Amino acid sequence: MPVCKITRAYGNHCFKGEAAYGYYAAKDETYDGFEGQVLVSSEGVICSYTFAAANRDERDMLLEITQGLKGLLIGDKGTIRPSLKEELAKQALDLTTPLRRNMNDSRPKAAVDQLMKARRLVETVIGQLTERFHSEKVRTRDRGHLTNRFIRKCLAHTVGVFLNKWRGNQPLHFEALVEV
Repeated sequence: MPVCKITRAYGNHCFKGEAAYGYYAAKDETYDGFEGQVLVSSEGVICSYTFAAANRDERDMLLEITQGLKGLLIGDKGTIRPSLKEELAKQALDLTTPLRRNMNDSRPKAAVDQLMKARRLVETVIGQLTERFHSEKVRTRDRGHLTNRFIRKCLAHTVGVFLNKWRGNQPLHFEALVEV
């Protein structure tokens, strides 16, 4: 969540001491702001979230978001760290990630395909938060209002999933809610 472009960061007084410089690889730009993580269920419901200064490692944020959870946790390639996997195993969480290109994958192809399908679900939810709910737009000047705004967007997304399930549609097929 960029607070402002890097060119305006020096003169920006919003979130002073909270936001930090980060790099957004998809847009190939440096920004001043926050980095967020969401925890999504197998149906696409946002279960938990966190965001911190953009220079913070997402693997460290993962420990905060998974407190009290057990079972299988599917992460992205950015969460690969052996010590993190061990730490999560202590709380009965099995972290599974796609491997990087330079890593050998001994898992069965069917398991990797299922893993990638689950990752697509997570990317779809993140895309919906960004495109439909404009979660990357920061129109606040303090952390409390930013958190409140993000919670409202997560709630709206959850209501959309609920309405789709109630109508018998696919949970993340929001276009079906506006069709006549």
